[in-house]
Amino acid sequence: MARIKIENVVASTSLGEELDLQAIALALEGAEYEPEQFPGLIYRLKEPKTATLLFRSGKVVCTGAKSLENVKVAITKVAKQIEKAGIKVQIEPDVVVQNIVASSDLCQEINLNAIAISLGLERVEYEPEQFPGLVYRLDEPKVVVLLFGSGKLVCTGARQPSDVEEAVCKITEELRSAGLLR
Repeated sequence: MARIKIENVVASTSLGEELDLQAIALALEGAEYEPEQFPGLIYRLKEPKTATLLFRSGKVVCTGAKSLENVKVAITKVAKQIEKAGIKVQIEPDVVVQNIVASSDLCQEINLNAIAISLGLERVEYEPEQFPGLVYRLDEPKVVVLLFGSGKLVCTGARQPSDVEEAVCKITEELRSAGLLR
């Protein structure tokens, strides 16, 4: 099985209350809030290295984490800092993963033209003049995999790490059975 590295976990939650973003921007050192450019407040943490987007509705999106655990740590940290500033919020909100982006390597070069033909045009987009990777859409798990001639791949759209593992296994098997992988 190819080694899989989670590059980014995007998750959302709600802090349960309508948020006064102006007050939070003043309370959190380093917070970025420019409502005329973007409706949310951006707050970056160094540990875990994440960006948390807070919206007036109380909705929160956390991005940049390398694991679901890091997402939970980041959101809890941000919530506690907001509460410490005297603004009431839900401290341990339910977190929902929206997208996991992961990378892997088949450890050999691959022929994308042969793969495009073999995997069938209904699930494949490959236009090397436009983009150097082959876009492969799986139905189960419902993810998109970008395959590159180097053998590297990027999986996006997963909701849990097991989706990535399943997708990489499926693709490896399909390529092997088509004689396109050693």
